[in-house]
Amino acid sequence: MDLRTSYLGLDLENPLVPSSSPLSENLDNLRRMEDAGAGAVVLHSLFEEQIESDKNALDHYLAHGTESYAESLTYLPEPVEYRLGVRDYLELVRRAKEMLRIPVIASVNGSARGGWVEVVRQFDQAGASAIELNLYNVEADLARGAAQVEGQIQDIVREFRAVTTLPLAVKIGPYFTAMANMAVGLVQAGADGLVLFNRFYQPDIDLDHLEVRPNILLSTPQAMRLPLRWVAILHGRIKASLAATGGIHSHEDVAKMLLVGADVTMMCSALLKNGIPYLSQVRSGLVRWMEKMEYESVSQMKGSMSQRTCENPSAFERANYVKALAGYHLPA
Repeated sequence: MDLRTSYLGLDLENPLVPSSSPLSENLDNLRRMEDAGAGAVVLHSLFEEQIESDKNALDHYLAHGTESYAESLTYLPEPVEYRLGVRDYLELVRRAKEMLRIPVIASVNGSARGGWVEVVRQFDQAGASAIELNLYNVEADLARGAAQVEGQIQDIVREFRAVTTLPLAVKIGPYFTAMANMAVGLVQAGADGLVLFNRFYQPDIDLDHLEVRPNILLSTPQAMRLPLRWVAILHGRIKASLAATGGIHSHEDVAKMLLVGADVTMMCSALLKNGIPYLSQVRSGLVRWMEKMEYESVSQMKGSMSQRTCENPSAFERANYVKALAGYHLPA
């Protein structure tokens, strides 16, 4: 069975990619992912806040006390944050690239334009195969409109494109009024691929302490419906790779995403829940399903049920909504 696929111009042995998560902070885990059959790995994210904190700490140590004594003009203490932030991440990239045969994708997470983009220059030197830019922002400014928000996001992509020649995937959320047009704008800004979609983790209230606290809930297979729709709509209509993520828990989920046009399928919650070796079960299940359905390769499957090739293209738009509601029957 030929499971090969192409993503961001990279040749992958199969379309199963562990997405950015705490699991990919550990080199041993990365090795286990490769052994379990991952086609590539996305490292955990380096956050804009980490990079800015490191930069501010470095600026402080560069300036603080430099006029106190003559010899202090050449004295540069090493801030702990700088050493443990960006440097450690770049070292992880280097060591992962040396250790693994499969592509290693660095991940950076942010929401604003700024000097943190400059760190991306170092990913190439560290040996990253590609970069995933995870854009996460909750726009709460009542004075900012959609055009400003979308323009800022596209400007960030342009900044990244200007400082690196590595393949660039952009991971975004689904909350755009004109999602298809936004996808076109991101590709025009320099994205080589889109990762659909980012999960916006919602806050919770601690009733005992009356505090707002983060609360991460693992995805369920139901979540895959949203990226499935948009991968189907965008396949073949934009010049970019498409990665599906969110709610992919089984080989059936992988097969569905490939049929609508995904180049790769990314898993996180399923591996956190079932362990890294579960990836091999998904791969085996996909092969069995392909044999049953007489598919010979992933390339043969890919996009065969996208909106462009579907007998009823409206099934991915409002018609599906109407039919679903009209066809629902209350239990007797």
